[in-house]
Amino acid sequence: MDVSAAASELLDMRRTQRVEADLPADLRPADLTTAYAIQAELVAGLRGDPIGYKCACTSPIAQDALRIDRPLFGRLLSETTSVSGTTLDASKFVHRVIEAEFGFRVARDIEPLDGGHTIESIADHVDAVIPAIEIVDYRYQSWTIGALQVAADNAIHGWWVHGEPVLDWRDLDLADCRVIVRRDDEVVTTGSGAAVLGHPLTVMAWLANELPRFGRSLRAADVVTTGVTTDVFEAEAGDSIVAEFDGVGSVAVDFA
Repeated sequence: MDVSAAASELLDMRRTQRVEADLPADLRPADLTTAYAIQAELVAGLRGDPIGYKCACTSPIAQDALRIDRPLFGRLLSETTSVSGTTLDASKFVHRVIEAEFGFRVARDIEPLDGGHTIESIADHVDAVIPAIEIVDYRYQSWTIGALQVAADNAIHGWWVHGEPVLDWRDLDLADCRVIVRRDDEVVTTGSGAAVLGHPLTVMAWLANELPRFGRSLRAADVVTTGVTTDVFEAEAGDSIVAEFDGVGSVAVDFA
């Protein structure tokens, strides 16, 4: 198939906010390798520099919905990353799906490990935990269109908002950390780090093991967001969203 044509189609859907039921039949990836090749060309056509990765489908519910047995990854970009307290123009998005997520900052390059990385090995490569909100945005009529189309569209990443990095985190049980998301001071949903493959660092280990399959790896200073810890909901113009992470801090975003 024509990878460049598929990437151009996805770029045009993003730029025009055009919503489609699916990609044209001849532009649909048949496997993950092709989907990630499309993603790479799409990312190259977007504004901003890659600063790390987002992980998607790190919960059984999302994997079941997309009929996939593993998570997916996309790229985080400097142009669509903001610090906590930012105000975003709601009209920039087709959807504003709110996902409260644990983020991490990579301390040094991560090389493949015989037998694969584990929570313990990957923790030695992390220098900070970051409270974060990912805003998922998609232009398919349904985000459950299929795993390959989602992967090709940069895992339907919209924006990443992050709080202050926490350096003193090793005594925290991140799986047990409670997460509370409020909209205009009202609690909308709650969860914990256990929602993402049982532990956020399990997601980091998965990503460190998965990237080399596609010729990539995690590098020093990369940031990674590890998937939604609560139920999701869609924000609207005028909403103020705050996600609170026990022991880690909070992150806030407003939509104008």
